[in-house]
Amino acid sequence: MARKENAADAANPGRLKQIALTYKMTRKADPRIGLIIAAVGIVTFGVFLGIGFLIGHPIYLGILGFVLAFLAMAIVFGRRAERAAFGQMEGQPGAAAAVLDKIGRGWTTTPAVAMNRSQDVVHRTVGKAGIVLVAEGNPNRVKSLLAAEKKRMARVVSDVPVHDVIVGTGEGQVPLKKLRTTLLKLPRVLQGPQVTATNDRLRAMGDLMSNMPLPKGPMPKGMRMPRGGPKMR
Repeated sequence: MARKENAADAANPGRLKQIALTYKMTRKADPRIGLIIAAVGIVTFGVFLGIGFLIGHPIYLGILGFVLAFLAMAIVFGRRAERAAFGQMEGQPGAAAAVLDKIGRGWTTTPAVAMNRSQDVVHRTVGKAGIVLVAEGNPNRVKSLLAAEKKRMARVVSDVPVHDVIVGTGEGQVPLKKLRTTLLKLPRVLQGPQVTATNDRLRAMGDLMSNMPLPKGPMPKGMRMPRGGPKMR
C-alpha cells in the first residue's frame, strides 16, 4: 500500500511538470492562452452560480459550476495546445509521420517508404480503410513518388484500396492539423484479418527505409540520405 502511495506521489510532480511545459510551449504560439482559459473558467462558474441564486441553491450550483468550469478550462487548453503543436510542426519534414504515429488503434504506420534528395517523403499507414499514402513536400515532386509507390505496391496488394493524401495548405491538400480526422473519415472496407494480411504482405515486400535508422517525429532539417543506402527515386 505504501509503495502505491509513493509511486502516486512521484508521478504527480511529473504530470504537473508536463502540464507546465505544455503551457509554456503553447503560450509562445498563443500569448493570450492564459486570459482565454481564465475567462472560460470565470464565465462558466459565474453562469452556474447565478442560476444557483435564482433557484435558491447557490451552494450546489456553485460546486457544480466549479467542476464544470475546471473541465471547460481543460478542454479549451487541450485544444489550443494541440493547435499550437501543429503550428510548430507545420512544414517540418517528417511532421506527418508524427501525426500518423498517434492516429490510434487499428492503424499501422510505416514512415518514409519513399523519399528523394529534396526531402519529399511518402509515409504509409494501413487500417480498415485500406492503405493510405501520405506525402509531404513539393506537390509536383511528391506526385511522382506517390505514383511509383502505388505501382510498387500493386504487385502484392492490388486487391486493397489505396488512398493518397498530400499534406499542405494548398488547393487539394490536407492541413497537418486535419490529417488524423481525414483518415478517420475514410470508409472502412477491410476486416481485422484483412488488415493484418495486408500489413504482412507489405512487410514482406520491404520498404525503402527499412534498413535506415530514422528518428521518431519530424526529421531534422538538412538531413541527407547516407551514402551506400537504398536507391532514391
